[in-house]
Amino acid sequence: MDVMKISASALDVEGQRLQIIALNLANMNSTRVTGGGSFQPLRLYSGPNVPFGAHLNGEAQGVKVVSVEPMENGVRLAYEPNHPDANDRGYVAYPNIDHAGEMTLMIRTSRVYEANLAVLGIAHQMYNRALEMAR
Repeated sequence: MDVMKISASALDVEGQRLQIIALNLANMNSTRVTGGGSFQPLRLYSGPNVPFGAHLNGEAQGVKVVSVEPMENGVRLAYEPNHPDANDRGYVAYPNIDHAGEMTLMIRTSRVYEANLAVLGIAHQMYNRALEMAR
């Protein structure tokens, strides 16, 4: 197994996940986007780079982004008849983003990112020690 390759793939995935979370939080109170409509909150899904059977054979290759998809129930309506983006019934469409949930996911993602950085550091130290022992 190439520990550095696996950890690097996880760093890439978690970095992208942090970008999606930041995008959701930044657009939490957006009422419209370019081209019309309201912002659709997104969620990043990740998975293994190779099929499950390959993992059983010891061919772990890390992780990858499987998809980035709009969240279900992505819009909440708020009654604000004086808002410029209100519909004919007085409701404004906002993204249905749970601030606490996004912040919790951001903290978890940051911890996974930090853990993979630690794995890279330890692997680097182990490779250096092996080289020193070979001399």
